[in-house]
Amino acid sequence: GYIADEEFDELCFEFGLELDEITSEKDIISREQGDVRAAGASDVVLYKIDVPANRYDLLCLEGLVRGLQVFKQKIEAPYYRRVGATDGKPQRFIITQETAVLRPHAVAAVLRNITFTQERYDSFIELQEKLHQNICRKRSLVAIGTHDLDTISGPFTYTAKAPDDICFKPLNQKEESTATELMRLYKNDSHLRHYLHIIEDEPHYPIIYDSNGVVLSMPPIINGDHSKISLKTKNVFIECTATDLTKAKIVLDMMVTMFSEYCAKPFTVEEVEVVCPDGSTCLYPDLAYRKELISGDTINQKVGIKESAESLARLLTRMCLKAEVTGKADEIEVEIPPTRSDVIHACDIMEDAAMAYGFNNIARTKPKTYTIANQLPLNKLSELLRLELAAAGFTEALTFALCSQEDIADKLGKKISDSRAVHISNPKTAEFQVARTTLLPGLLKTLAANRKLPLPLKLFEISDVVLKDDTTDVGARNNRRLCAVFYNKIPGFEVIHGLLDRVMQLLDVKPSRDQGYYIQAASDSIFFPGRCAEIISHGKSVGCLGVLHPDVINRFELTMPCSALDLDIEPFL
Repeated sequence: GYIADEEFDELCFEFGLELDEITSEKDIISREQGDVRAAGASDVVLYKIDVPANRYDLLCLEGLVRGLQVFKQKIEAPYYRRVGATDGKPQRFIITQETAVLRPHAVAAVLRNITFTQERYDSFIELQEKLHQNICRKRSLVAIGTHDLDTISGPFTYTAKAPDDICFKPLNQKEESTATELMRLYKNDSHLRHYLHIIEDEPHYPIIYDSNGVVLSMPPIINGDHSKISLKTKNVFIECTATDLTKAKIVLDMMVTMFSEYCAKPFTVEEVEVVCPDGSTCLYPDLAYRKELISGDTINQKVGIKESAESLARLLTRMCLKAEVTGKADEIEVEIPPTRSDVIHACDIMEDAAMAYGFNNIARTKPKTYTIANQLPLNKLSELLRLELAAAGFTEALTFALCSQEDIADKLGKKISDSRAVHISNPKTAEFQVARTTLLPGLLKTLAANRKLPLPLKLFEISDVVLKDDTTDVGARNNRRLCAVFYNKIPGFEVIHGLLDRVMQLLDVKPSRDQGYYIQAASDSIFFPGRCAEIISHGKSVGCLGVLHPDVINRFELTMPCSALDLDIEPFL
């Protein structure tokens, strides 16, 4: 039967999806490019539906409609099964040793006696594209190839060869080319150029041949033209090559479960024997069903409902998770079908039970415990100080928590080995190699980036630095510090010293030798000799202030003198 748009919107919501908008190509083009451009476009109604990222089974119309029909209890969830070849000899897909370095894994299957229409065919191609983009991570993890089985003859060989030794006629091209030429050709292809980087710098490219040497595909770039599928195709050979076997199995399961309903024997998939380089064989597709046990009470507690185990089993069955009551207490046995790779943990089962129950039907309850939130004392102190430093005429800067090794060592005239810096094991850029041990480099870099502004420049930051600490469980700890710089034609040490006195006044620490704070001469490679002091409060060193060493100023590409204050604010809580 036909349902109204409002009803469909409701249905989507109940099923855990969002109907984004109802539109047409014509509407979209006229919105983006004006009515003139939209004149010839189609006004077929399009439904834009937002699907959760983990539900690959809803990425095509077939899966979505099937899921909604099971949900509406119009049909029972189909049982997908792998069947042997009609003549008893499965197609063989042989993986050679050469693929080990590049894309070592492959899986395959056959959709036998399938009937395509234009809609089904478009949906089939579109699903591959959607899977390529998300679970396959732009084809880097898995690449899907689909072929007309009647144009090729097994056994098939998946190997790798030098680009100049690969020659075939790729999809929709007129003549044969070598792989090297193809890579050049596709550099300008708006669609394919995004995948070239996956293999282009490798000495060998992956390639799949049939027993007569016909090229099926050069994954993950392009299929051969010889075996391309069309509306007339009756038997589809599907291969997935991958760097991650688990993802490959999921992708293959998705492709075959979604479209096996169009086979002469619906929901059956013909097996393919995959031969690994070590000689071991596996049959694919996996189509693995598995059972999970969960108690009704667990679901009720976590979701916040009070349903009987039988009723929960019915709800789960509507979500394509066939569930039955085992008879032991309130235990439910749930069968996870191969289409639901997103069900990894009991939580996923509870989520589906909640969806089928209907989020809007769950009664609102007040939390059992009554708590009043409070700001963390350290953050409260930081906020109060920030306000006062701004009132003192300093501008707040927020700098990166990660920096390069030389920022906190060489540029400050120190050795990285002496610092208690936490190193990133696989930094993406040289700018982010270690966690900062001091706020000063960030502020100096900010000064360097703003040299064009009128002087004086007065900056401060109150943030965490990270220090190695063997006494903690993670081997490091955060330390909240205050750093301020004054940059001008004259060093302006008295400005920074005045700021220290103001901060101490706010923290209610009196200037005195025993119970308050005082400063005493110190030496540090960061500061000018004889222009550096240590801040002592209640008998402990809590920071330092002084005029920066000219070398430090040069290394940060600054030209004027600069004085700085660095203070640990945690002792003052």
